[in-house]
Amino acid sequence: MNLLNTYKNKKVLIIGNTGFKGSWLTVVMLKMGAKVYGISNGVPSNPSFFAKAKLKSKIRYFNIDIKNNNKLNKKINLIKPDFIFHLAAQALVLESIFNPVNTLETNINGTINVLNSIRDLKNDCSIVIITSDKCYLNDERKTPYTETDPLGGKDPYSASKAAAEIIFSCYCQTYFKDKKNIRISSARAGNVIGGGDWSSNRIIPDVVKSFSSNQKFVVRNPNSTRPWQHVLEPISGYIFLCHFLSNKKLGVNFESFNFAPNKFKNVSVKQIINKIKNNWPDIRPEFKREKKKSLESKLLQLNPGKSKKLLNWQSVLTLDETVSYTVEWYKSYFNNENIYSFSEHQVESYFKMANKKNKWNINI
Repeated sequence: MNLLNTYKNKKVLIIGNTGFKGSWLTVVMLKMGAKVYGISNGVPSNPSFFAKAKLKSKIRYFNIDIKNNNKLNKKINLIKPDFIFHLAAQALVLESIFNPVNTLETNINGTINVLNSIRDLKNDCSIVIITSDKCYLNDERKTPYTETDPLGGKDPYSASKAAAEIIFSCYCQTYFKDKKNIRISSARAGNVIGGGDWSSNRIIPDVVKSFSSNQKFVVRNPNSTRPWQHVLEPISGYIFLCHFLSNKKLGVNFESFNFAPNKFKNVSVKQIINKIKNNWPDIRPEFKREKKKSLESKLLQLNPGKSKKLLNWQSVLTLDETVSYTVEWYKSYFNNENIYSFSEHQVESYFKMANKKNKWNINI
């Protein structure tokens, strides 16, 4: 498998490039020699991985709100990308509860606008629409969800991601089925941790912010369990998926794929924080159960078997390695090291480990 030849000197458009995942995907694509373009509605946080790594100077970046259909359509069709990764979203459950209208408009209408823009492309293009593990109708089951399970959501964020998946399927069947130049699939992943996440009301950023301010932090729902994974795991999955899409002989078009750990079970919020503390003794967690009932799911796990079977993809890092990668990135940040170089180093380390464990043979 030669992923480097797939992306080298090709135009790769990352929609939502200034966010946590988008910034990491940018670093990986630059390492693979791609000509990277980015579309985002500003920078979503301060501090910012995108800003600290000075990624704006390394790509062609356009500040566009995906809710603006005309501007988005004109820019995408002007770029004529070979590959598109659509990650732009309001990505927080609590924020969706406080501000449902913006969440629904961004995640649903924004996805519609991206799909409409793709309809007008005349060049060959492979696209991954990235949603979330929360697109599934969660009944708190103990067995992992597969791609054929029902979609739904109890909170506005989850509902918006389920709707985005339904709209993706609708466009595939109505508009893309007979378009030979468009290859498109959706990707579902969640519970991602790693360096560079500064979002509000998320476990790792809360830990880091408490460290920087020398204060204790309150942990919501310490007993909730998640299949935690490092950000480079789903990103490698998106890259694999788009690589397979670009080969028209392979039958992954119009499909949906889960990207999740397959080597360890769900771990509670309390357990993950204790693992972080083992790597970073200076943090000061304070565990308190929220008094009001939370709409966030307490149990959620995906089955990545389809990705393993059709894409030859599976997770690489153990949970301890995932935590170590995450903590080391933030330590590098607080030590004022060159964040772009350090992130490149982690990308190289990840793929070197993947080559050894999974025999991927990807040298970057």
